[in-house]
Amino acid sequence: MLSEDNIILKTDSYKTTHWKQYPPKTEFVYSYLESRGGKFPKTLFFGLQYILKKHFLGQQVTKAKIDEAQEFWNNHFGFDAFNRAGWEYILNKHDGVLPIRVKAVAEGTSVPIENVLLTIENTDPNLYWLTNYLETLLVQVWYPTTIATNSFECKSLIKRYLESTSEFPEEVLPTRLHDFGFRGVSCFEQSALGSAAHLVNFSGTDTPTGIILAQNYYAADMCGHSIPASEHSSITTWGKEHEKDAYRNILTQFPQGLVACVSDSYDVYHAVEKFWGEDLKSEILSRNGVLVIRPDSGDPVEVNSRIFELLWDKFGGRYNQKGYRVLDNHVRVIQGDGVDINTIEKVLLMMKNRGFSAENIAFGSGGGLLQKFDRDTQKFAMKCSFAQINGEGTNVFKDPITSKAKRSKRGRLKLHPENSHFRTISSAEMSPQMYHSYCDKLEVVFENGELLVDSRFDEIKERANKYLSVSTYA
Repeated sequence: MLSEDNIILKTDSYKTTHWKQYPPKTEFVYSYLESRGGKFPKTLFFGLQYILKKHFLGQQVTKAKIDEAQEFWNNHFGFDAFNRAGWEYILNKHDGVLPIRVKAVAEGTSVPIENVLLTIENTDPNLYWLTNYLETLLVQVWYPTTIATNSFECKSLIKRYLESTSEFPEEVLPTRLHDFGFRGVSCFEQSALGSAAHLVNFSGTDTPTGIILAQNYYAADMCGHSIPASEHSSITTWGKEHEKDAYRNILTQFPQGLVACVSDSYDVYHAVEKFWGEDLKSEILSRNGVLVIRPDSGDPVEVNSRIFELLWDKFGGRYNQKGYRVLDNHVRVIQGDGVDINTIEKVLLMMKNRGFSAENIAFGSGGGLLQKFDRDTQKFAMKCSFAQINGEGTNVFKDPITSKAKRSKRGRLKLHPENSHFRTISSAEMSPQMYHSYCDKLEVVFENGELLVDSRFDEIKERANKYLSVSTYA
């Protein structure tokens, strides 16, 4: 059985032939990662520390891995294309650690698109080919960064509605978007990375893998929370004629605290109006806690519009100081079907127009939170921008006539803070003295097998939260 932890096999196939393709006497290759555009005009950087700890840290090259890789690549290509001497050099000269330097912006930082987010370069001139050999793994930071970005924009959107319709927006904001995405992603690792990225912004999750990743790779405490909740099977096994008994059982089994109950197995309006609003009303009002009613089908705007009016009619509530209706504290709603950032805005706008405070509702999202994204959502790419050949530095770039959007940067790069934003500074555009005068928010996070920056999850959350004042989502 092949090893799943062999760094030599963790790349695109064609990269194993690139050691033969660079110009003679190439010594150093320097590449950078950026978001070239996409759905959001800024990205919230997250996930690099996980990639570095999992794939880059410590001794990664051994003789057994070299032997395994040579057999694999030779069989894969049908001829000897493997750079055995190069990998043996890493083993013998560098004790199997990766002689590279990675610089990156701090995780949890919001950076406008078209700016450098990280750079990588080899630190040994005999290993020029190693820089972009590792591109495949590093570019995968696109996923947690994109998920963190989308989650952040959802948070900023919900915050706006809470601030305009609620008295205590900061108290309820962290629980307003709950992760329902575990079953909807492609694999276990994706669930962990995506869920952890969401937890940078919110505290609600039913995907515990993200908490585990945050604890294992970011020294997190218990950074995610959930509540007891029903699913359709725990309601429909009672039978339609005993639907009310299923609901009563929920209230009996969980006599206090938050509990959520899906209520659309048959007729959600009848369930809300008759079962919850009349037959079980006294039991709900006598609980020391909150019943969260979950519709799970139909048009979210239409369904919630009717449900809120039914709940107001049956349970009443109060008008807050901003003039919006707040349901009796024993009942709330969570919308968990078809939820993405667009759904959230439509539902919140409907509620505001009908005079309901945004604090009455939470959202649960699965595919719209962790799955419906790809590398092109934010157009992530890594390109070489500088190389040293025979002792002479040269600026490297691509400028395809068929796509100006894919024009790449050139030179060594810095991420310079400017007027509370950032601007990429290139050594190709100015004198060395002027270039060195600019400060740089990219810091060395990894060098020659060692992790030099080990961020805690709470630090990343705190950093991200500072960008909440202004949403970038239109």
